[in-house]
Amino acid sequence: MISGQKSIRVLIVDDHPLLRDGIAALIRAEPDMEVAAEAATGREALAQFKLKRPDVTLMDLQMPEMGGIEALIAIRGEFPNARTIVLTTYTGDVQVLRALKAGARAYLLKGSVNAELLEVIRAVHRGEKRIPPDIAAQLADHVAEDDLSQREIDVLRLIAAGKSNKEIAARLSITEETVKNHVTHILAKLGANDRTHAVTIGIKRGFIEL
Repeated sequence: MISGQKSIRVLIVDDHPLLRDGIAALIRAEPDMEVAAEAATGREALAQFKLKRPDVTLMDLQMPEMGGIEALIAIRGEFPNARTIVLTTYTGDVQVLRALKAGARAYLLKGSVNAELLEVIRAVHRGEKRIPPDIAAQLADHVAEDDLSQREIDVLRLIAAGKSNKEIAARLSITEETVKNHVTHILAKLGANDRTHAVTIGIKRGFIEL
């Protein structure tokens, strides 16, 4: 690092201690970076961000109490210039799009926690955005498709839980005919052959989780 140049201060947010430790070790080995703080939940991330004001935040998506996207929205609500890298195991285009809409500057898979992560941290600190080519290709593949509505996602989630149309209707306080209409729309929008196929696609794209 050039003498007098400030190091990049990084907040690491993930509910897995071993992963946080691994990332922290990578960062501490770099002369131009330092670990500003660590957090295991979205709520902790918000508190640590307010306290430490890091230059770059590494944010997991799936965490207890408050997920990564909710935490990202909360942080950017108070600090619009916050620079965040989403670090996740989820490759689905829906999750990527939600993260980018929430203000993430980069999206990186946990399998890339190595030199690539360090390069992306530096790039985001410079004000750049980074999305891996394979994930960008997924976004492009689905850009013209209709998104599932929140109600359709609710129905798909209940289908994945093995519920019948009658059970779904009772759970959502709608008629069976309405459920059938939602299922028809879900199959059409996802290009699915049947309910099971719809669930498989829904999980892969990130509409629902099991």
